[in-house]
Amino acid sequence: MPSPIFCRPESRIWTLMLLIGTCLLYCTRVTMPICVVAMSAHFDWDKKQSGIVLSSFFWGYCLTQVIGGHLSDRIGGEKVLLLSATAWGCITAITPLFIYVGSAHLVLMTFSRFLMGLFQGVYFPALASLFSRKVRENERAFTYSTVGTGSQFGTLVMGAAGSLLLDWYGWESVFYFSGVLTLVWVYCMCKYLLNEKEIIIPLEDLAKGLSLSKQTKVPWKQIFKKAPVWAVIVAQLCAASTFFTLLSWLPTFFTETFPDSKGWIFNVVPWLVAIPASLFSGFLSDQCINQGYKAITIRKFMQIVGSGMSSIFALGIGYASSFFQAVVFASACIGLQTFNHSGISVNIQDLAPSCAGLLFGVVCVYLAGHLIESTGSWVSVFNLVATVNALGLCTFLIFGKAHRVDTDTVNVEL
Repeated sequence: MPSPIFCRPESRIWTLMLLIGTCLLYCTRVTMPICVVAMSAHFDWDKKQSGIVLSSFFWGYCLTQVIGGHLSDRIGGEKVLLLSATAWGCITAITPLFIYVGSAHLVLMTFSRFLMGLFQGVYFPALASLFSRKVRENERAFTYSTVGTGSQFGTLVMGAAGSLLLDWYGWESVFYFSGVLTLVWVYCMCKYLLNEKEIIIPLEDLAKGLSLSKQTKVPWKQIFKKAPVWAVIVAQLCAASTFFTLLSWLPTFFTETFPDSKGWIFNVVPWLVAIPASLFSGFLSDQCINQGYKAITIRKFMQIVGSGMSSIFALGIGYASSFFQAVVFASACIGLQTFNHSGISVNIQDLAPSCAGLLFGVVCVYLAGHLIESTGSWVSVFNLVATVNALGLCTFLIFGKAHRVDTDTVNVEL
């Protein structure tokens, strides 16, 4: 049986592999934002239709947050991670074939992205569940932010490689590339990190994991009566919505606003800045807590940077007068948003480690497409980002706490 807490060597290996996994998660996730301009031209989609395809991922993504977290808390986050990665890797690899099954390309692509969202929606709840049980409290922020840099690194890798593949071989090659790499990662995880007993999930255990037993040791009623829990949920939804809006629409913004710009620049530079920013935020957070500062004080400070300061630069993107200015503002915005990894993303593990996976959208992505089509202005999109960020930040600053609100020992009827 594995130890309750990762030992140092074990923790380093898992952190590295999960960083790669998160990288591949985003490699597959950003295939559509990178390819949407080329696919829109090929299939004659307008902005609203492109918005439907881009946002369909998050329709599915939202639906599996709860079940993914609950399942991870019951059968183990590492098993859920591998099951989901296998599914989204296969879906990504066959998407170019699937979209030509019929003539309704928009419907087929929307359905494909919806399925992607369903399976990727369990990933971060599973990570939260795994870390809350396996990683020491004073190391969680750095571990989470380190693994979280995979999101920026994956976007960077796919921004560079995907832009080149798109130019050389067409949009289909971008999907093949990221899907196959994900399946290779799953194979390596199964072969080198997990034994046979950990890989095999009996159907009985899976059914138990999906069920909500009345004898569960998690006091759901107590948890959801607490304002800090709702504060972090609202803040997480707002931060995720704005991040995914930028992730989905920035490539289109640069392509249309600065048509002579190189894709590998605007698809790479912001995420190149984000990697050291994310690592620094985790290091700074853990150091401050080890020096005796209150956890909630540090979480709120990180959130002010992640949601507050980043919004200032988000507003600046819409008013940028040159390509260089736009890249600088976008880089600052994305880089500062990574401080959320040491804010709300870790805070839920402070509040309820016994069910962190569950508590771990996304109308903003579709709304952004609608605003662009209706107003013809990108400024409205970045105003939307800043407004939603402000809502989440204010909610967390007013109601956020860092003391535990759950218990591992009390039986509560659901």
